[in-house]
Amino acid sequence: MVSIALKRAYDPAAASDGLRVLVERLWPRGVSKDAARIDLWVKTLAPSTGLRRWYGHDPRRWPEFRSRYLAELETQAEAVQALLKEIERGPVTFVYASRETRHNSATVLKAYLEGRLKHRATKR
Repeated sequence: MVSIALKRAYDPAAASDGLRVLVERLWPRGVSKDAARIDLWVKTLAPSTGLRRWYGHDPRRWPEFRSRYLAELETQAEAVQALLKEIERGPVTFVYASRETRHNSATVLKAYLEGRLKHRATKR
């Protein structure tokens, strides 16, 4: 099964990252495009601006944020399928901006897509 790695946009890119996918709606502050080495930017799969602002990285809102974000992902079937095809081609690293390494949208997207990949594998 293909795995998805996670890496902060402020950490150096590495050859082992494979396809580097920015999973943020906004470009990370203070990171040049050259340094970021982003291969694909999937703005449509990032949390909506309203949801991102509502959450504000408040840990008390994490469960509700996660639930709302998953609901948003369910409305993006075409973009999800396109990203799944990219992921199946080889190593992928989701690049995110948050300082929080556990409670961020990239972790939700990773788990969501890994679940979809697992479901696909059982159908084959």
